This record gives sequence, C-alpha cells and structure tokens, in this order.
Amino acid sequence: MYEKDHTVFVVDDDKRVRDGLTEYLEASRINVATFATGREYLDAPKPDTPSCLVLDVRLPDVDGFELQAQMSDHPRPPIIFITGHGDIPMSVRAMKLGAVDFLSKPFQEHELLAAIETALQRDWTARQERAALLELQAKLDCLSARERDVLPLVVSGLMNKQGAAKLGISEITFQIHRGNMMRKMHADSLADLVRIAGKLNIPITHSRHGN
Repeated sequence: MYEKDHTVFVVDDDKRVRDGLTEYLEASRINVATFATGREYLDAPKPDTPSCLVLDVRLPDVDGFELQAQMSDHPRPPIIFITGHGDIPMSVRAMKLGAVDFLSKPFQEHELLAAIETALQRDWTARQERAALLELQAKLDCLSARERDVLPLVVSGLMNKQGAAKLGISEITFQIHRGNMMRKMHADSLADLVRIAGKLNIPITHSRHGN
C-alpha cells in the first residue's frame, strides 16, 4: 500500500507530535501532511488519493469528534484517533463512530503503522466501490424512460407477459425494451441485473405471483 499514491493527514496542536510523526512516518515511506487545527485541515486542498486521518481528540478550535461530525456528509478518510487524555467511554465512542483505532499517547509505533495500513486499505477499497457505483449510475442514466420502467419489473421477477401488462404495452415491445436495457446495463443474466439493481438501490416493487 505504501508504494501507491497515498497521504496520511496528521492533525495535532502539539508541534512536537507533528514533527515526530512526520519524521517517523516519512522514514517508513509514508507521505505525510500535518495541521495544527481542524480548520487548517478542512481548508487545505487534498489530493485525490487513498488517505487516512490521524486525529488528536483535543484541538484548540474543535475537538476530534466534532471535526469527524463535520465531515459526515461527505466521503472522508478513515480516522485514527490519538489522545493523551483518553478513557474507555471515549474509545468506545470513537469506534462506534467508525474510527479505525483509538490510540492513547504515548503509543507504540508499530500500533500506529498497523492502524495506518488498515485505514489506507479501507479507503482504497471505499474509493474503488464509489468508482464502480458511479459507473453503474452512468449506465442507468443512459436508459430511456421506458427502459427505466422495465428495469424494476424485470428485477422483480415478472415474466415478459406480466411486465407488458403492467406497462400497457405488447409483450414483444416489452421484450425489446428489456433486451436494450440489459445491454446498456452490461447485465449478462437476470442474476447479474439483480446484483446491479441492488447496488443502485432499485427496489423490488412487484411480485411475479401478484402478492
């Protein structure tokens, strides 16, 4: 993972901590960018590469949990919390909010490295999944209005005759729209289309048996 493009962001108001982590992580061939406050981090331009955030819980402008909440509406890098004033409830809260790890200062260097490796891998995977979803959405956007009507009926398992009746069109016309839709969605089978529809949150709203 370290040989790929990546960035580890460190947000800590203690310059000694920032400098120490920078020296150690760069020696481990990890790209590092440091910030003294949450606002500095939020305002800074960020490369579009796998990343993670090593975040101090206590900051002068906003604490780490508040900063995490401010980023909840957008894809954000996985977070590793660090603190010199931690306790069990704080650790539990961090993990419930999706943190990769919660490390109390002074922590072992190998613990931080392991957490960073996990976080970078998690972000790389999330980016791959988002890219795949965008590709599926682009295919969906290419469907005609009628093909969009056909898709949930096919996913629901309706036979061509049933789907045609639902739309008030002939069975042959339904089959044509179905074929075009399957081709545009790059679905080789019904099972493949069901998988795609699930990723796009297309609901199954009809029943083949009319229940």
